[in-house]
Amino acid sequence: MIEYLFPDLPEAGDVREVSPGILWLRMPLPMPSLDHINLYLLEDADGWWLVDTGIGFGDTQAIWERVFEEHLGGKPVKAVLSTHYHPDHTGVAGWLCERWRVPFYMTQGEYFTGMTFSRMTQDDFTWATDQYFQHCGFDAGRIAEIKSRFGGMGEVMRPLPTAYRRLVDGTQLRINGVNWEVMVGRGHSPEHACLYCAAHNILVSGDQVIPRISSNISVGGTEPEANPLKDWFASLERFLEELPADTLVLPAHNAPFHGLHTRLRYLIDHHEDHLLALEEACLEDGRTALELLPVMFDRELDEHNLGLALGECLAHLNYLHQRGQVAREVDGQGAYRYRSVDETLPQRRRERHYGARGDAPMQV
Repeated sequence: MIEYLFPDLPEAGDVREVSPGILWLRMPLPMPSLDHINLYLLEDADGWWLVDTGIGFGDTQAIWERVFEEHLGGKPVKAVLSTHYHPDHTGVAGWLCERWRVPFYMTQGEYFTGMTFSRMTQDDFTWATDQYFQHCGFDAGRIAEIKSRFGGMGEVMRPLPTAYRRLVDGTQLRINGVNWEVMVGRGHSPEHACLYCAAHNILVSGDQVIPRISSNISVGGTEPEANPLKDWFASLERFLEELPADTLVLPAHNAPFHGLHTRLRYLIDHHEDHLLALEEACLEDGRTALELLPVMFDRELDEHNLGLALGECLAHLNYLHQRGQVAREVDGQGAYRYRSVDETLPQRRRERHYGARGDAPMQV
């Protein structure tokens, strides 16, 4: 059962105390489908740790300046930490670290991935990118349209700090007399850092655990044979095994909640349902990833969500293909066509009750 810590939500830009020395800042995002990100401030004896930053344009910096003036009690910022590289989590990290001249904490995989994607231009759309979309089932005209809009994250990210302090799984950060342990999760991003404080039984979960939406698990053109769903399952199982069921979760979206184990089990079941549905859809004629999108998403997809949905569909297809449950062949147009080959599918289909599908894909 999910139970939220508060009966209401603060307005975008407002700060609320979730526990002594832990502030929740709800920062606006300029997207109708995802209009906010939750940022957290952890008080230390000599200053504040900022966990995640907000996106790199709009009112983000002005809101931070108001927070500095009204909510820090005269203490400075002493460190900036980003859970992962996505621009709503790193967008003004460079500005914050320069503003306060403080260190930037991040895992190595996230730091260098963020550096790469923030500096991409249309010139980085290569033959390999073209082939990725061709394998998905796009024709040459559609691929040319995609290329015309291609670019990195530089428009929504200030340049990242040029130096960082590496977080690794198991790192203990001593903040205000208690330890916060870095727990690395994978799947949504390469090396996502969550923070768990056993003394307070609080998990700052970033995008690794969110109560109402499902984090995007995607395969993209930079690593087309990746298997992020396998990593995602392993991370969720680890959190189930190692974290108490009554942990207070501070997520990057929606609201702080209790019910960690309930949510983790739901997320596992949610993706298992998608996997089984894709196998069923591939029982007869081979189908492309583009043709399989309606199996996972039962609503119209705009251009932004189409790319996220396609990446998520590929993550599930790669998982099935690498487990030997679907075969993959190249057709005359250069597209991959997937066909179910696992003889246990009818039995598994009878044993499993399908849950609701059709969650809107979210890049969070």
